[in-house]
Amino acid sequence: MDYDFKSDATQGNETKKEGKTSKKRTPLVYDQKPTPAFIGAAWIALLAGSVTYCIGLWNAAMELNEKGYYFTLILFGLFAAVSVQKSVRDRLEGLQVTDMYYGLSWFAVLAAILLLIIGLWNADLERSEKGFYAMSYLLSLFAAIAVQKNTRDAGFIENGNTKEND
Repeated sequence: MDYDFKSDATQGNETKKEGKTSKKRTPLVYDQKPTPAFIGAAWIALLAGSVTYCIGLWNAAMELNEKGYYFTLILFGLFAAVSVQKSVRDRLEGLQVTDMYYGLSWFAVLAAILLLIIGLWNADLERSEKGFYAMSYLLSLFAAIAVQKNTRDAGFIENGNTKEND
């Protein structure tokens, strides 16, 4: 089912003030639950990315403090990615998110990726190992966003927050 969020978000919410017409923003409406295939694919991608990243760290020939740095980066990156997805979604649904939190969420994601790039650039690893860590890291971040989105969509539908109930 194609859904035109733009027209639904503004439909019927026009107000006139001193001869000017303005459109009031309303929360977006979702009426489709994510498919089990997409939910499964997101979880598989999250597990594949994060578990292989951690297995790679476990088997890596590097100092323990360096392993700790890369492990902390994946934890930080996953949390930051979920935080960005949540704050973006909250804003789309009309929930209040401060500009500071929104900006800090984006900053944290960019900082986590930048710290990984700097760490891998300076690491004494083969190029294939650097590529492995970069790709499994990015897969994990993307999958964390997808899992959070699916969880949010499913909860939204299960709570009866569809267009018909508003």
